[in-house]
Amino acid sequence: MAMEVVDPDAIHAARVTLIRTIAAAHGETFAALYGRLADAGAFSPDAASAGRRALRNACLRYLTSADDENAAALADAHVRSATNMTDMVAGLAALSRMDSPKRDAAFAHFHDRFAKDPLVLDKWMGLQAGSPRPDTMVRVRALMSHPAFDIKNPNRVRALIGAFCGNQVRFHAVDGSGYALVGETIRTLDKLNAQVAARMAGAFETWRRFDAKRQALMRRELETMVKTPGISSNLFEVVTKMIG
Repeated sequence: MAMEVVDPDAIHAARVTLIRTIAAAHGETFAALYGRLADAGAFSPDAASAGRRALRNACLRYLTSADDENAAALADAHVRSATNMTDMVAGLAALSRMDSPKRDAAFAHFHDRFAKDPLVLDKWMGLQAGSPRPDTMVRVRALMSHPAFDIKNPNRVRALIGAFCGNQVRFHAVDGSGYALVGETIRTLDKLNAQVAARMAGAFETWRRFDAKRQALMRRELETMVKTPGISSNLFEVVTKMIG
């Protein structure tokens, strides 16, 4: 049954508990399947190989569900032994949840390897923005000052801020910090690319589905947008419809 009032923290906690419970019950099966599905030959894009990679990466999610140092070691090995982007991203996604030196080392290694490829760095930024860790918003703010990020480039904005908007735990942080970050970005974007700003404002569209405190915080951001001097007609129309 769907929640009448959305509770992002409860949903996240329930999901983590479910994954860890399944992992505890079937860990040996996941480990055996993970080992058996390892690619023995050269990378192939065919459907069977892609399916094998997808299933192995699903096993990795369960095998690293404890988010401890053993899990970090497995995810790190997964990244460093990968021969394709799909596996690298799966390993980094697992590490993104963890408080481990291996996390920072793996992300730094990935960045240095693909520093000249903007589209790959989009993935690098997006994985960090999607992390459920408490320091995610701080990292996102830091990444907004990174040379790879350009607020004038819609692809970079979608990769970082768009990914953060999809992070249900951190965007909906109960202190409103996630809303403030996105609200600030939208107001800045509106002066540069009104269409992108208006689309990004859609992150607030479901504000009435949440508890009273989050509703108030989201509405405050929307009202701040409307009152911003020089607001574009695109953003004004989208936001006033949400409030009204």
